[in-house]
Amino acid sequence: MRKRIYWLLPNLDSAKRTMDELLLARITERHIHFVAAEGADMTGLHAANFLQTSDLVQAAQTGMLIGAGIGAAAGVAVAYELASTAAPAAVAIAMAGIGAVLGTWASSMIGSSTPSRRLRRFEAALEKGEYLLIVDVPRTRVTEIEALLESNHPEGHFEGLEPNVPAFP
Repeated sequence: MRKRIYWLLPNLDSAKRTMDELLLARITERHIHFVAAEGADMTGLHAANFLQTSDLVQAAQTGMLIGAGIGAAAGVAVAYELASTAAPAAVAIAMAGIGAVLGTWASSMIGSSTPSRRLRRFEAALEKGEYLLIVDVPRTRVTEIEALLESNHPEGHFEGLEPNVPAFP
């Protein structure tokens, strides 16, 4: 299980040094992500992808739940109308599955084009030219990595800790 640390850095040089130090501290590149304003120089940094910068995952999860609920309700209504059906529960379950798939698909289309709600609070800093570091670290190393960042980068500042890192992004 990992925790996600958010850290704001003032410029590209500071971000590059931080990236190198995290790699030396044996944090793999796939767990280090940087976000900057559109068009900012990201040379030497591992840029965050759309899974970290959009609401795709959250939207898909919500769509799945809502779609399954609506599908199950529709399945119950259809099964009630078709009273002669031998397995009304199977109709409701099948309709819930279809609703979950359609809800996931529709919501993920919207979520992929929506900026992440988790990163909204950093918009002003990013527009000023700062770089946001998102690093996912094992729970046992959170204190160590925070201490490393604090001691080596007084120009940056800690912006929070997310207790549960999503499995995919």
